[in-house]
Amino acid sequence: MRAWQVLEFGSNPILTDIDAPIPVKGELVLRVEAVGLNFADMLAIQGKYQVRQVAPFVPGMEVAGVIESLGPDTIGPAPGTAVLATCPAGALADRICLPAVRVSPLPAVMSFTEAAGFPIAYGTSHLALTYKARLQPGETLLVTGAAGGVGLTAVEIGKRLGARVIASARGEARLAVARVAGADVLIDSEAPDLKERLKAEGGLDVVYDAVGGPAFDAALRACKPDGRLLAIGFASGEVPQIPANILLVKNLTVSGFWYGGYEAHAPERVAASMAELLRWRAEGLIRPHVSHVLPFEAFLDGLALLRDRKATGKVVIRVGQEP
Repeated sequence: MRAWQVLEFGSNPILTDIDAPIPVKGELVLRVEAVGLNFADMLAIQGKYQVRQVAPFVPGMEVAGVIESLGPDTIGPAPGTAVLATCPAGALADRICLPAVRVSPLPAVMSFTEAAGFPIAYGTSHLALTYKARLQPGETLLVTGAAGGVGLTAVEIGKRLGARVIASARGEARLAVARVAGADVLIDSEAPDLKERLKAEGGLDVVYDAVGGPAFDAALRACKPDGRLLAIGFASGEVPQIPANILLVKNLTVSGFWYGGYEAHAPERVAASMAELLRWRAEGLIRPHVSHVLPFEAFLDGLALLRDRKATGKVVIRVGQEP
């Protein structure tokens, strides 16, 4: 079968042929229809992601497709069922073996393209805002990188939870996307005096930061007493250094959030979160945004869109043919 393979960390993956997977007990084979790309894929290819794969490996962490077969003595959805799933790696291939417990059947309203970019971004934002930050109706939420894959879902879910959402992103075009997702206040991330702008909006109850760098520091200093800050990622390349004296004086809480960690040690919490998200989608309460859909052969072009910050929402790679 066709697959993209990383032969050496730091070098571009190559498109090649490898053996098709054979499921064991507890696994199923998924015929891959579409794959969502993530900033984490770039880190994994460079060997810099927190879970380091062993080369050679097939990248790709979220996938949608059709169940082709079940392994021996495996209980799971029937062959022919359309599902989405996350995986540590392996999605960018014609087929993938997955634990049956990792897949979720698609609601009828969901295409494979939409589903492929759904679980990581929406799962991250939902669990982070509901469980970790305990976001309440009427609170003010700042989302940095608000037009990106996870940021845009945080805007949408924040509004769904009743918050007043401030979106920070680079440039008018990206801010316009955040407005459509429900943002109440738009702030250009490259504007001067970000801290003062945030304070002028009355301060922050919750910060959802996928960028790091100076934006995190400005948000920290604009927090209200008892504010909660979520460190989601560091797209700027700069990991913030947090002054503990500010945490003390304002009684602030800073929490790290990594979705993959919860998949490993609290799968039941992840499953409940995903069930609610898919219910919201079935009811039309959330509407995923996919800015680019590229063919399988153009995977490297998709990575470039993420690297150069030319995408809004999700970039999806088509593997099969959408019915």
